[in-house]
Amino acid sequence: MTAEDLLKLTEWRMPFGKYQGRFLADLPGYYLAWFAREGFPDGELGHLLALMHEIDHNGLSELLKPLRRR
Repeated sequence: MTAEDLLKLTEWRMPFGKYQGRFLADLPGYYLAWFAREGFPDGELGHLLALMHEIDHNGLSELLKPLRRR
């Protein structure tokens, strides 16, 4: 995990599925948990979703608030 990864969570949008277009940092915990059970996609998107799952699971989502652009 890098500072750049954390910033990407607030800037990248989900490219597919039920939550297409939503920022990765705004994905619901149950959706992230589903990926954790079923498998994250390959590549950078999968890495970021796994990171967001860990952040959400550990109750650390508030740490991303200062990184959000207005």
